[in-house]
Amino acid sequence: MNTTFQTLGVSPILCELLKKQGIAVPTQVQEKALPALFQGRDILGQAQTGTGKTLAFLLPALQQIHPDQHQEQVLILAPTRELAKQITAVATDLAAALHIDILNIIGGQTIENQLQKLQRHPQMIIGTPGRLLDHCRRHSLNLTGVGRIIVDEADQLLQTGFLEDVDTLLGMTPKRRQLLFFSATVPDKIKSLAKKHMHNPFVFHVLEGSSIALETIEQRIYMIKEEQKFSFLCKLLHEMNPYLSVIFCNTKERTSILAGQLIRAGFAVSELHGDLSQGRRTQVLRDFSKAKTQLLVATDIAARGLDIAGITHVFNYDVPHDIDYYIHRIGRTGRAGNEGLAVTLATAADEDWVRRIEHAIRATITKYTASGKIQVKQAPTAPKKKRIYKDKLPVATYQATKEKRHKTLHKGGNNRRRRS
Repeated sequence: MNTTFQTLGVSPILCELLKKQGIAVPTQVQEKALPALFQGRDILGQAQTGTGKTLAFLLPALQQIHPDQHQEQVLILAPTRELAKQITAVATDLAAALHIDILNIIGGQTIENQLQKLQRHPQMIIGTPGRLLDHCRRHSLNLTGVGRIIVDEADQLLQTGFLEDVDTLLGMTPKRRQLLFFSATVPDKIKSLAKKHMHNPFVFHVLEGSSIALETIEQRIYMIKEEQKFSFLCKLLHEMNPYLSVIFCNTKERTSILAGQLIRAGFAVSELHGDLSQGRRTQVLRDFSKAKTQLLVATDIAARGLDIAGITHVFNYDVPHDIDYYIHRIGRTGRAGNEGLAVTLATAADEDWVRRIEHAIRATITKYTASGKIQVKQAPTAPKKKRIYKDKLPVATYQATKEKRHKTLHKGGNNRRRRS
């Protein structure tokens, strides 16, 4: 029998809403998570982006909220404002039919406006840790009645330095509540935090993100020189003429410089990075989603939480130095069963990072020269690691006696080895 949302415990009204959105078949993450969530178990789920995590935690949360009780019942933590807004948008589409009040609490918005909205005690609050903690300290947000906490993209919260804030917020919630961690990777600090706050969690790991990246996204790497990158990118943009494309850089400075260069070259470009105000970031994403701007130059702030239909191409202007971000970056295209193209511009200095990426996705990516000739064909397995031969002889422990100390001045005196 085929698994459906209804067989997993989702209510008929939510199933009907999903059907209207064209969502009929649960993903692997949803199949694993939903039964345990409805049972009230804590969850530590590891899965890549684009695997349906958002619906996996939203459906039980919305279904089990009591609309007649005007108090904070569900708290969702996200590492970035963009991801928090994305989750809010998905939740709002489903919550209207259930008469559930949802509030988005993030930085970049006026405190006064949020204080006013918090007085109505919305049942679901979605936000970033810094601003949520600020409201808790002002006593404008009370977490003592929260029955379910969801921490999305926990590893990114660790990278952005929010883990201590998350720990503090969790300490303000009741001991008897359901706690969910969803993360692409589970470093030791995330495991420690889960162990501190969770009770007998249901742990699962889904590799669906890797298979999606390999199956629906064509990956290419062009091996070129650093000074060739900009002209080569312009050439690709003219040839490929992408409908919507995200161009990733590793730093805010590189993002601003590249965006300026592309504008001077005649391209309609927007930039997205952490130095922009919240209002500007919102406007940039709105214009991009409506295809008013078709090229978006961004840092990894857009690698997670950017779910915009119609992104046909992703360009890695810089090779990411975080292997997980490669998956997150290329995961912006090839979504919902559509095909996409991910192009990475790499130099000789990036070869080690390219090998690490290939080991992470367990495949060899097709490599091209600057002239467009295939240098290395795609293979279903990652390249073998180079064997490094080391001298296994132990370091000398010889100490010269007083009578023989003069011998240490001779050539080779410090290279003695103890032979077995």
